Amino acid sequence: MPGLAVRAVSVRFGGLQALEDVSFDVLPGSVVGVIGPNGAGKTTLFNVISGFVAPTAGSLEWDDQPFHPRPDRLVDAGLARTLQAVGLFPRLTALENVMVGGARSRRAGFAGALFGLPGSDRDERRLRADALDWLGRLEVAEFADRLPPTLPYPVQKRIALARALVSRPRLLLLDEPAGGLGAEDLEPLARLIRSLPGSDTPCSVLLVEHHMDLVMDVCDRVVVLDFGKRIATGTPAEVQADPAVATAYLGADVPPAGEDVTLSRADQ
Repeated sequence: MPGLAVRAVSVRFGGLQALEDVSFDVLPGSVVGVIGPNGAGKTTLFNVISGFVAPTAGSLEWDDQPFHPRPDRLVDAGLARTLQAVGLFPRLTALENVMVGGARSRRAGFAGALFGLPGSDRDERRLRADALDWLGRLEVAEFADRLPPTLPYPVQKRIALARALVSRPRLLLLDEPAGGLGAEDLEPLARLIRSLPGSDTPCSVLLVEHHMDLVMDVCDRVVVLDFGKRIATGTPAEVQADPAVATAYLGADVPPAGEDVTLSRADQ
């Protein structure tokens, strides 16, 4: 099935091997998690898929075609990415921040309105309506006219997520979506992630996350990296039971065969 295919990707920075021969797929309608201790290569992998880092070896495919991503063309290709930090524009309102995320998918957008291009008013009205819709879906529409620095961090995270979703991506890259959130915010986030593949604008999800409970709750498959190498892949249950994963996370001896391993180190 088409989707995103990562094929034997390696990245070297001078003498540092950040990724080595990493392969996996993100099929349409799936939620795939990437986990691993600090320094495992998770951010480098996301940067390769986003076009910020070129692989030293290997390749990417998108819809069975060679894929050479560029950060400024991700939306055109049907991908969107959130950042570890929210990355909102502090002097734009929440609504305007979300509208920025959808501007490339509209014929005129902000630039058209600025220069009076034909159809720009209509495009801006549609973009504004879509942005308000996503703020409503994420239950933060009441903050549409507020500036991000005046809002609680969990609200800012939802606004950043709305900004990514307003472009209607077919694949959403979530970079530590639970970072900085309290325990009371994790279940609503999990519900949202689980709902995306089956929504009226369905998209697959690839997420990097340190909160193991969230990963195991929402993901169909999990890819585990350690020192740039893929050491395990499978369902959440299969990954939890993999002795190599326990060793990577806990520095533990290999547990007896058949003994389950619980991953709960949110500080990794």
